[in-house]
Amino acid sequence: MTPHELSQAPANWLAAWNEDLCERKANSGGPMSRGRSERIAVTLLGNDEGAVRCPRVLRVGLDFGRRSPLACVRDLLEACGFSDEQEARHALALPREPCVCRPERVPSPAPVASLLAADALYQALVLGLCTAWCYDPRRPVLWTRASLTRQLELFDGRGFYA
Repeated sequence: MTPHELSQAPANWLAAWNEDLCERKANSGGPMSRGRSERIAVTLLGNDEGAVRCPRVLRVGLDFGRRSPLACVRDLLEACGFSDEQEARHALALPREPCVCRPERVPSPAPVASLLAADALYQALVLGLCTAWCYDPRRPVLWTRASLTRQLELFDGRGFYA
């Protein structure tokens, strides 16, 4: 059966397909051949002017040295006279609005030993209210080694959809 005869055949022509008579051509224009990647070199975060505003609100990051971050934060609570993180949370003026977070581009965490206890506790509370990508003042304070050792920049994302 020739290719011309196949085009004239009834609907079951596929059953009679003879590969020896027809040449197959591979599709070299598939999705993988068109794939490409590029690095984004521009960001809206930190933009204080223009139609889209996402200004930086805060930069946080603590260096606990060789101490356990969790033990150090408990010592900070005690040094500031708080019984737990909830009491400290309500006493300190933390950012009230949700923020967009990103890892700090050039990490420069503040050594806890060089800060006032209240300043270090403030940063620890902010870090406890952050995930890697957002700060939410309504969530519970979660202090883990991972959350306390992040170095983040927080941005006000409310101007993004303005």
